[in-house]
Amino acid sequence: MASSKVLESKKAIVGEITESLKTSESVILFEYQGLTVSEVSDLRKKLREVQGEVKVYKNTLLKRALDDLNIDLDGFLEGPNAIMFGKNLLEPIKVISEFAKSHDKMNIRVGIINGEKAELNVIKEYAAIPSYEGLLTMLAAGMMEHVRNLSIGLNLYAEKLEN
Repeated sequence: MASSKVLESKKAIVGEITESLKTSESVILFEYQGLTVSEVSDLRKKLREVQGEVKVYKNTLLKRALDDLNIDLDGFLEGPNAIMFGKNLLEPIKVISEFAKSHDKMNIRVGIINGEKAELNVIKEYAAIPSYEGLLTMLAAGMMEHVRNLSIGLNLYAEKLEN
């Protein structure tokens, strides 16, 4: 039988995982086996810039935390897994997807987006969405087109009145 000290330590870790799952808008479970230490450090650095973090927990402890939140990822909790917690929705998903494209040893398995299980195809759709700044640029360009067309129309009307 495990000592009470070990049990308390495991309960604390499960509580930490549960809290991270609750406060994260995006969570990605991925295989990291085959990545070098420097590659994982690079991923952690890139994620820190967008308010994300990578943690490695025992699958049994992760399963307990997921069970507490009624999230079923049983088929994915086998083998060496790492988990990415993102405070923002899109940016951490974009970073980890780009990293997975350039590192074929990394395999994204499943995600949790706003508390709901997300399959790989949903994660890829989120990764394809332009960044917040990109969306603002598209909006501004769309609005500027109407202003430009109005100014051209007014200019043509003014020239017609002059003639």
